[in-house]
Amino acid sequence: MPIHPRRLPRVALLVETSRTYTRELLAGIRRYVAGAGPWSTFIEARAVGAAPPPWLEKWDGDGILTRTFTPETNNLITATGLPAVELRTTLLPHNRPFVGMDNRRAGVMVAEHFLNRGHRHFAVYGLASEAFFQERVQNFVSRIEAEDLPCAVLPEPVTEDVSDWEQHQHELTSLLQDLPKPVGIFAANDQLGVYLLDACLRAGLAVPEEVAVVGCENEETLCSLSTPPLTSVQPDGRRIGYEAARMLDRLMKGEAVSREPLLIQPRDVITRESSDDLVITDRLVAHAVRLIRENATQGLTVEDLCRALNASRSTLERRMKRALRRTPKEEILRLRFREVERLLRDSDLTIEVISEKTGFAHPHYLQTAFRERQGQTPGSFRKQYRSGGGA
Repeated sequence: MPIHPRRLPRVALLVETSRTYTRELLAGIRRYVAGAGPWSTFIEARAVGAAPPPWLEKWDGDGILTRTFTPETNNLITATGLPAVELRTTLLPHNRPFVGMDNRRAGVMVAEHFLNRGHRHFAVYGLASEAFFQERVQNFVSRIEAEDLPCAVLPEPVTEDVSDWEQHQHELTSLLQDLPKPVGIFAANDQLGVYLLDACLRAGLAVPEEVAVVGCENEETLCSLSTPPLTSVQPDGRRIGYEAARMLDRLMKGEAVSREPLLIQPRDVITRESSDDLVITDRLVAHAVRLIRENATQGLTVEDLCRALNASRSTLERRMKRALRRTPKEEILRLRFREVERLLRDSDLTIEVISEKTGFAHPHYLQTAFRERQGQTPGSFRKQYRSGGGA
């Protein structure tokens, strides 16, 4: 009996290849296919808003993964009747399941990034053109207001492209000069962050000492070439791509999937020079925080800290609480657990080794304390990234 090769699933990847985030999406898709495939995939070099490939209308395919920008593409995907998963939130009407970044969490993460550095004045610079920009901004503002702190809203540019660049930058420069200093500003995407940093340069405002800026999406070209380099929220693009591919696979097999958006929280705030500074006027606290940064994962205790500073515990606790709203112990643990999370995500080290590397005396204590802070075990935390294809 002749053996006929089975027909490989044919999948079109209508995803732009020009951005860091979308290349991470494609890497996540590739990881899923490597384990569950193979698939026959169509992919080409695509720019933002590129037209759909002309063959798609009569294509004999099985599924589509798409970031949809235009009505033409949206209508054509719908007309194919093929299973499809959307990777870009859009105002265009469709009935495709969606996988993407939790933009609400992104806004909260940036707010906490600034709060943890002692900022007490804030502003936000956003766009109303997309719902996800608004989600980022609204949740940033809500988190700041929960601390009873002010947050100014800078007028958005007329268009994201800003056709009259010089006029726009002149107006933005004036607005920045009028803000109370030091101020932490959240830009809803990295392009807006670049506008802000350029305006600071023109106004002679020191970054991050007077104006600290954080963007969103961690577009490496923009972040690394701005002056100074831009801090930004890093989406978990690989996990998003992996989950989208897994969802499409189920659809192609005729299985039902939830129509509720699957939102993946960002990986981290990638700190660069535009926000890497602490707003602390108390010299004792500034010295304490520097020592904690350098030694938290080396088993530093509050007693060690007090001896190094020649200060009593009660004095140090009172002054750190006033400056940072955290005690010395809370700041030490915050930095230790941040490193624990990084090692769980990015390494295969055992809990015993992670405990040793992050200054915890016993692995059992680390596991118990981690579960109390995160609501899950270290193993579960690691699994949620590994199972979803997160790097």
